[in-house]
Formats: sequence, structure tokens, C-alpha cells
Amino acid sequence: MNLQLLYMLRRIFALFSISIVLFSCGDEKKVSDEIQNIPMDIEILRFDRELAETTEETLQETKNEFPYLFPAQYSDSVWIQKLHDTIEIELLEEVDKAFPDFNSEKQELELLYKHIKHFFPRINKPKVLTITTNVDYPNRIILTDSLLLIGLDNYLGPDHKFYQGMQKYIAAILDKQFLTSDVASAFATKVLNYPTERTFLSKMIYYGKILYLKDKLLPLETDAQKIGYSQEQYDWALVNEEPIWRYFIERELLYSTDIKLEPRFLDLAPFSKFGLELDNESPSRLGRYLGWQIVRSYMDKNDLTPQQLLPLSAEEIFREANYKPRK
Repeated sequence: MNLQLLYMLRRIFALFSISIVLFSCGDEKKVSDEIQNIPMDIEILRFDRELAETTEETLQETKNEFPYLFPAQYSDSVWIQKLHDTIEIELLEEVDKAFPDFNSEKQELELLYKHIKHFFPRINKPKVLTITTNVDYPNRIILTDSLLLIGLDNYLGPDHKFYQGMQKYIAAILDKQFLTSDVASAFATKVLNYPTERTFLSKMIYYGKILYLKDKLLPLETDAQKIGYSQEQYDWALVNEEPIWRYFIERELLYSTDIKLEPRFLDLAPFSKFGLELDNESPSRLGRYLGWQIVRSYMDKNDLTPQQLLPLSAEEIFREANYKPRK
């Protein structure tokens, strides 16, 4: 039976199956007292607001306060021009409307870093700066050892006027519900090396490790938020997990080194590309989703910390996971 037919059959029972899963997982969203009691006070600097209030006369004061945000190769005339640019001004105004304060986000980031401190004790909290990036969404989060830059203009909501003309699948991820999850992703890529193996499986497991780390670091986030799906997209992946896995196995994709598999099943895109009529129904990045389930299956069978998981090979994880997709 092919993937398309299986999908049609599974849709009949989708809502019923999903409701059972959600009900059974409802009590798992909690934070241990041990982690909750970790002291954590993250400093938030609203550079976006500082810039909005800066004038030609006070530009040097702002530069003195945030020297690392003013590269030496740019003269003051560049910044003065930005201060008077109508689009820049409107961008700052829209960010201020969307984030009149940063209190809830601060609490979420502090909880994230409590979990990071618990699992990675040597990691120190960063200083957080909120900025604007002219909607440079690939670089909406920049994390260094001591600084976390958050481009707030990339979190105004998918229907915001600044995102008009942008492809919908990109605009869909530009929502504040994904902000803390994006920070967790940035952290995960700092502690996890990209695989040197060229197989599709190695890359699936790499992204699966990132998502598993988010399981541990973001216990109050939904699975949809962790992977950057809408709830409907996550439900689709959940209901169709078994036929997707069968598709990968029957076409012997796991050990393929075909680089075309990445845009088809790993990269952000309008949908995953099976070459079937149902493609438009599917979310992208389903290879990441399955890698996640494989890593979860492995960790369910092994008493390891997240740090112990990170260096393990994709082959070892896959072999010992004995992964069985949901039916």
C-alpha cells in the first residue's frame, strides 16, 4: 500500500488518535523543583528601544553603551541616515507595539537557562540584547559565549504587514511563540557538532538530537513549537509517522548520500517532497521529525544524560533505538 492511500485511511481516524495522544501527555508538562530553584536572573538590554530614542546629538552616547553593535568600518553618517529612515522608524515602532515589555520572554529565557545550567553546568548565561535586523530571519538569533542577540522584527506574527510578499511557509515561523525555541536551537547547535558522515540518516539523527535537547530544555513548550510547526502540521506528522517511515525504508533512503534529500525532507520548505499528490498536505522537515522519534526511542531505552547523547554516532543510536513508528 503506498503512502498516499495510507494517508487517506489515516485521516479518517486522525482527530480521534490525536486527542488520545494529547490527553495522555497532558500531565507531563512540568518543571522539577530542583531546576526551578536554580538561581537565574538574565540581563535584558532593549537596544531596539535605545536606538528608537537615539538622536544625532545622543548617537555617541548610544555607541559608547553598545560598542559591539557599531562596527568601526561604518561612519556616523551611516547611523544618522538610519535614524531618519522612515522604514527603520516604522520597524522600531512595530517592534515596540509587539513587545511593549519583555517580561514573559525574560521568564521563558530564564527557565530555559535554568535547564541549560542543570544539564550543562559549565555553560554561563549570556547577556541578552533585543535588536532589529531588517527582517533578516535566517539570523534572527545570534548566540555567542557571552551575548544573545534577538532580532525582534522577526517575531511580529505571520500576518504582519512587513512579511507581506514573503512566502507563507517562512512567515509562519516568524511568530513570538517560537522565540524561546529558536534560542534553544541556537544553543543546541553550539554544543552539537554537525555530522561528518554524508548519509541521510546521520543528518536525520543530528536534527533529532537537537529536538531531543529541546525536549529536555523546554518541557513546557509543545512539540509543535519545538520543531517550528503549527499544531495542524504536527498532527499530520504524528498521524502519518508510519507511512512516512515506510516510504523512507522502501526507497532505501537512510544510507543514501544524495544531497537532494536535504531540501526534500530536512530543510524549511513549503512541504516535504514525496512526489505524490499529498505533498501539499505535508509539512516540511519530516526527516527531522523522524530523526527526533528515533533519538527519543533510543533515550527511552538508555539511562543517559543529554551530554552523553551528543557524541554518539547516528549508527549506534539507530541500531540500539529499535525504533518502531506509531501505527
